[in-house]
Amino acid sequence: MMKATHRATFGGQLGAVLVTAGSAVGLGNIWRFPYVAGENGGAAFLLIYVLSVLLIGVPIMLAEFAIGRHTHSNAVGAYRMLSGHWTALGYNSVIAPLLIMGFYLVVSGWTMEYMIHSLTGEFTRVQTVEEYAAIFSTFTQNPWRPAIYTVIFTLLTHGVIALGVQKGIERSSRIMMPLLMVILVVLAIHSILLPGGMQGVKFLFTPDFSKVTASTFLTALGQAFFSLSIGLGCLVTYASYFKDDTNITHTALQVVLIDTLVAVLAGVVIFPAVFSVGIEPTAGPSLVFVTLPAIFNTLPLSMVWSTIFFLLLVIAALTSTISLHEVLTAYIHEEWHLSRRISAWIVTAACSLLGVAASLSLGAWKWLQIGGKSLFDLLDFVTANVLLPAGGFFICIFAGWVLDRRFMPHELTNKGTIPLRLWPLLRLLLRWVCPALLLLIFLDNLGLI
Repeated sequence: MMKATHRATFGGQLGAVLVTAGSAVGLGNIWRFPYVAGENGGAAFLLIYVLSVLLIGVPIMLAEFAIGRHTHSNAVGAYRMLSGHWTALGYNSVIAPLLIMGFYLVVSGWTMEYMIHSLTGEFTRVQTVEEYAAIFSTFTQNPWRPAIYTVIFTLLTHGVIALGVQKGIERSSRIMMPLLMVILVVLAIHSILLPGGMQGVKFLFTPDFSKVTASTFLTALGQAFFSLSIGLGCLVTYASYFKDDTNITHTALQVVLIDTLVAVLAGVVIFPAVFSVGIEPTAGPSLVFVTLPAIFNTLPLSMVWSTIFFLLLVIAALTSTISLHEVLTAYIHEEWHLSRRISAWIVTAACSLLGVAASLSLGAWKWLQIGGKSLFDLLDFVTANVLLPAGGFFICIFAGWVLDRRFMPHELTNKGTIPLRLWPLLRLLLRWVCPALLLLIFLDNLGLI
């Protein structure tokens, strides 16, 4: 079986962990996790989420790591090398990141706009939540400002990708991931010390199973799946830059730990602040762009805390857009046989055009709808409800049933040099449990159960 040669690799285990954790950590951890947890009972949801990460996240992440490191190739090339009949799974892992970039870059641009507004003190002139809601609505429907921020964020992502695997992706992750954690810890301590802040901590860490329903389990499973960048091609692509002696089991566990820690810390940042001003923790998606700015405005040094928080969101978004961009860049570079520089520009141009169209579909181009959904909402719906669950499902089938039975143990033990006592359990999860759970997520997303 031939492998791609002369490819860049990450500098070592730490680089592999930080880069892959950066791919997993994103707005889903800091934006989506807190409000989803708030809507589903806080600590009870957290416990179910952690269990879901172990049941779905770890096994599929290990499968993608094994496939990527073994082949040292882009997502399409990796599946083609292992089985030509499964190349379509690789294309799914390329199409999904492109479509996700179309709306994710738009939201990333929003975080940059809010960081600048916080830094200039513009938010200090606003008094009520209703005014913040009006600001958000006016901004997202503006005919040019969100689109410009989308392009700026795309170019910022391009700048990192253009520097290469080690000098760009790995070096930026070594800076941004520790910075992200420091900002989270500082904000968490500040929130806990707010008057009434401990009520938010209790909400997050005291289980209330009376609020747990069947939909809570499916929501936790879905959050775990999407939070870890599973089925996107990101993990396969990044693992293709792992050295052959990288302990992928330890890497996966460390990435899952960091990803979960970020989500929990985000909850510690948000819930004490929410309880401190007497707002319900079930504010939904508007929590970050409407409710939290209003909360920050009531605090001393509001400009400082608001700017730091939105800087956190910018960093989290950037680590994710870098990984999505790299999936596409590596594919074009290796499959189309173009230089990495040209490949990166092609991806940047395509993502900019798609992102601008998605942004405008919320305002000036409201006519740009398909099936009653704006382009922005359609990209979100198709990727989250169809492409990602399908990708994860077929990765389980591929790793658990199609590949040689010796492939996964061979990769996870580094050719027998590392002990792996839990392989029978992992094999059971990959072959039966994960596909069944992903099928439930898929059906639930489509409203069929």
